[in-house]
Amino acid sequence: MSNGAQKQKASSAFHIVAGLGSGATSAFLLQPADLLKTRMQQSHASNLTTTFRDILNGPQPVRSLWRGVTPSVIRTGCGSALYFGMLNQMRQYAAGLPSVPLLSGEAKPLRPSSSVLPKLGNAANITTGALARVAAGLIVNPITVLKVRYESTHYSYTSMASAAKDILAKEGFRGFFAGFGATAVRDAPYAGLYVLVYEQAKTKLSTFAPGAAENRAASASSSASVNFASGVVAAVSATTMTNPFDAIKTRLQIAPGKYANMFQAASRMLQEEGIRSMFKGLSMRIGRKALSSAFTWTVYEELVRRAEKALI
Repeated sequence: MSNGAQKQKASSAFHIVAGLGSGATSAFLLQPADLLKTRMQQSHASNLTTTFRDILNGPQPVRSLWRGVTPSVIRTGCGSALYFGMLNQMRQYAAGLPSVPLLSGEAKPLRPSSSVLPKLGNAANITTGALARVAAGLIVNPITVLKVRYESTHYSYTSMASAAKDILAKEGFRGFFAGFGATAVRDAPYAGLYVLVYEQAKTKLSTFAPGAAENRAASASSSASVNFASGVVAAVSATTMTNPFDAIKTRLQIAPGKYANMFQAASRMLQEEGIRSMFKGLSMRIGRKALSSAFTWTVYEELVRRAEKALI
């Protein structure tokens, strides 16, 4: 096997490892925000203040805020590993396609870039981001269902094993994929928009980074801050536009017997609770997504950058 092939293999594997590490760390640190979002979306009567107060006034408030952290870390860690691994492969493939407007990358970027991934056009950024996210979401959806049920007050599961056993007994294997339709409808545009805005923001912000135009060392030192800021901008934009699907997904996973499908759930939520039900938990989701996505992508790109430098 040639050295080039060995380097490519190591690089591809490290994309998965970097995604796993960055995703798992982010999920652990931000679990309280995710739990509060789930509690707020489970009922029209819930709001941030009362939800947070109820947790603090209950037994073991600190432990309660991290309830469901195990499935969250497993889901996000594995999901990030799968997502970044597939995204890297898809982007590598797209970058090798014949030069097509909006699909292939520029051979010689006119502006400095803080990205370790191939430079692609807008259509390729949206497509690869959406496809990778939906594929990863399908694989980890059973863990997502366990996580949401465990975080919700509608169930009194004492362990993840008991939750899995209960779902399998009452709903069958299909129960582990509750809400996947809404998840896919949410994740495909979210991931596509995120990658598009993220890459565009990095290109714009890199021109303002200190020393970006002077030398590579100064540019490399500022790449982390550029990536983090770009991640925040991308997450806020994509999260706001896709929150209705997240609200519907949560209802389907918590009360599958009440809502037959995503269309019936959306109609019932709008009739009974109004348009505000579609944006329940938005503030918590924006806060969590902005920090989570920015942190995950920044750590991921830095780990890959360092690995590729070590392989040179």
